[in-house]
Parts: sequence; structure tokens; C-alpha cells
Amino acid sequence: MEQTQKQADRLLVSFVLPCYRSAGTLPAVVREIDETMAGLPQYRTQIVMVCDGSPDDTWETIRGLCEGHPDRIGINFARNFGQHAALMAGIRRAEGEYLVCLDDDGQTPACEVGKLLGALEDGADVVYADYGGHKQHSLFRNFGTAMNEAMTQLLLGKPRDLFVSSYFAMRRFVAAEIARYRNSYPYLIGLVLRATNRIVNVPVTHRRREAGSSGYTFGKLLALWLNGFTAFSIKPLRIATAIGAFCAAAGFLYGLYTIVKKMVNPAVPMGFSSLMSAVVFFGGMILLLLGLAGEYIGRTYISVNAAPQYVVREEMQSGDEDAPEWRV
Repeated sequence: MEQTQKQADRLLVSFVLPCYRSAGTLPAVVREIDETMAGLPQYRTQIVMVCDGSPDDTWETIRGLCEGHPDRIGINFARNFGQHAALMAGIRRAEGEYLVCLDDDGQTPACEVGKLLGALEDGADVVYADYGGHKQHSLFRNFGTAMNEAMTQLLLGKPRDLFVSSYFAMRRFVAAEIARYRNSYPYLIGLVLRATNRIVNVPVTHRRREAGSSGYTFGKLLALWLNGFTAFSIKPLRIATAIGAFCAAAGFLYGLYTIVKKMVNPAVPMGFSSLMSAVVFFGGMILLLLGLAGEYIGRTYISVNAAPQYVVREEMQSGDEDAPEWRV
């Protein structure tokens, strides 16, 4: 009885892993989590693994990892919805006072989770791993990360000295606030930034990928950036207004210049090429800004029609009859 009470008194830490093409890497990640947390006896552990419509044997691997482990939960999506949707599903299932989100490929070292948990214990609400500019990603992924950093800083108000990554930990109240978001396009960084400003970095070593390749293509990265600024910022619309005002002013001044030039020197021919250049330029700007406004309107339309963030095909947890009632 005393042993059970001591177990219950330990703080629960939930690990959330979005999984895609990770049948070969996931068991090692889960094993590393267990070994690391065994060395932190003040905590209990829960692991939530979300299979994001992976075409390989990732779901079968998750089922095997959950068998005989009531502290592990597997969620299988009906199709691929993206990393942030998988994180949302895992966060809603997680029960820990602290939540840790990390990758399924082993590049985010679970063995250093003590640094993130220590920062939470010191009073931070959210802690991001900082790789110190030494990420073991391809040049393409590093470029995508740099663009994402610039976008979140310019449009979402991210502090300049804060580095955001896929390896982070948060307190329960932040996770609860994130879980309230029901719109069709979740973006975790935007949700975190609007929930709290007590966000810190801790130095963590980023590993090389041992197997497989990144699931992020240019199209997926572009969609992620669009999610970020169309769901959580209206600054692009204000920038579009400023561009429109600048182009209108430039067109008016150019028209005045043309009139004055003709009055000063009537022999100056009216140039067809300059006229076409102006028409093409301003026509292109109009179409670009209309497209930006249409992107906002389209996403609003989809959200109003209650398009789901994700659809769960099945879930897996050993000993469900003894498990608490999970929030949905």
C-alpha cells in the first residue's frame, strides 16, 4: 500500500511522439525514454504514440510496444494529417503534469530530457531544445528551419533570441490551452506563443538520422508556413494593404511624371513598353494580393465547415479496464 502511494506521489511526465515511417527507429526511442526516466525516480512516465497514416509497419510496431504496458497509448490516424495534427491528438490524450514532445527518429535525444524537465521545475512554462546551430539535418531542412524561424519572428512575435524546435516540454495548463484549439489548421508554435511568454531554451545535442529520411517535402514545409501566418496572424493582410498603397502611390506619381514630361517636351513619344510594364506589374500585384486574401477566406470557409484536425481509426492501450477515463 505504501509502495502504491509513493508511486502515485511521483509527478507524471507524458511523452508525445508523432510517428511516420518509424517502424525501424521507434523501439529504440521508447527504450531510451524508459532507460532515461528510470534514472529520474521522482517522475512516472506515460508514452503516447500517434501513427500519422504511415504507409509502413509503424502502427504494428506501436501495437507491439503498447502490449503489456498500460502506461503506453497508441493512436492510429485514418490517413496522413501532418505532424502538428498528430501532436494535437497526443496532447489531448496525455495525462501528465509535464508533457514532452519529441521526434520518432531518434534525432531528438530522450536521454537529455532531464534538462527540459529541470527548466520546468525552475519555473518555465515551455522549454525548447536549442541545438546551438548544429542540427544534423539536410541543407534543405536547415533552410526550412531558418525560414520558419524568420516567419515566426516577423509574423507571430517570437522573441529574437528564442529558438523553437520539435523537441520541447510544457506544463499541463499550456497543454490544456493548446487542446482547446479546434480549428482545422493547428500550428503548435503559434498556440504556445499565445498561451505564455515564459518560454526558455536549454542546450541539447542533435543527432544524425540513423535510418530513413525526413517526411517533410517542400510542399509540406510551405503548407506549414501558411498554417502559421494564416491561422495566427493578420500581419500579411496589413503588409498587403501597405504594398497596395505603395503601388497605387507609385502609379500615381509615374502618371504625373509622364504628364509633366509630355508638357515639357511634346515631342517625347508615349511608350507602349512602359505602359505594358506598368499594367503587368500592377496586375500581378493585384492578383497576388487577391490570392493572399483568398487564402484567408478559404481557410475560414474550411474551418466554418468543421473540417477535422484528424480522424482516429483505432487506439491501443493494454489494460483498458483498469485505465482512467480519458479526455476526448
